Amino acid sequence: MNVIIMCGGKGTRLREETVIKPKPMVEIGGRPVLWHIMSIYARYGHKDFILPLGYKGEYIKQYFHDYYMRNTDFTVDLQSGAVTPHGGLCEDWRVTMCDTGQETQKGGRLKRVARHIKGDRFMVTYGDGVADIDINKLLAFHEQAGTIGTFTGVRMPSRFGTVRTDADGKILSWEEKPVLDEYINCGFFVFERAFLDYLTEDEECDLEKEPLQRLAAEGQLSMYPHPGQWQCMDTLRDSIKLNELWSSGKAFWV
Repeated sequence: MNVIIMCGGKGTRLREETVIKPKPMVEIGGRPVLWHIMSIYARYGHKDFILPLGYKGEYIKQYFHDYYMRNTDFTVDLQSGAVTPHGGLCEDWRVTMCDTGQETQKGGRLKRVARHIKGDRFMVTYGDGVADIDINKLLAFHEQAGTIGTFTGVRMPSRFGTVRTDADGKILSWEEKPVLDEYINCGFFVFERAFLDYLTEDEECDLEKEPLQRLAAEGQLSMYPHPGQWQCMDTLRDSIKLNELWSSGKAFWV
């Protein structure tokens, strides 16, 4: 099953890193967050990836073009220029990279790579979020739901403490950074091929707006409630947190 990972955004809230590289290439423990996301899917046997590229897409192309040589020993004959690799333990992944425009929204990017999607079902996620998600359970949920699309929802802790007061301002309860009741969309979508008909190749076609809103209005969108952890890399603060988790051996997505 194809896995499409959105890689085209500009990552403006992480300009400390994205001024020189696209956000999916910001590293956790010496590897791009994109690699970590791909590893989540590969763990469940899904190793055929499609990457819609945009901002600094050449950086991602170069990374995977050189991937084998980066991860193996080799000998260079300086006189002839011949290169002899000596074998290496590289991932058995297939990665298709497609330029989908600098300003194109996610729905347009997805439609523009449709020609590379094989089969009647595919998965999509964002290029900046990791989770301890069981992909098999997600797929089983989607199958049982019988809808065209399924997204993964998570409950997130508030960044701030909350208080309840009476009419006189006296504190009734104090809770530090409680887990919110509402779910948020963290990606990890599953779609039937019919969803491609809800999209256009226009730059303005935004996945989360008209396409998914229309799918929901038609009763064709389900939510898989992920009971575990998820974290995006949206800001420098997020990047520091993810690297601290990796360094301390607490990377929950591994």
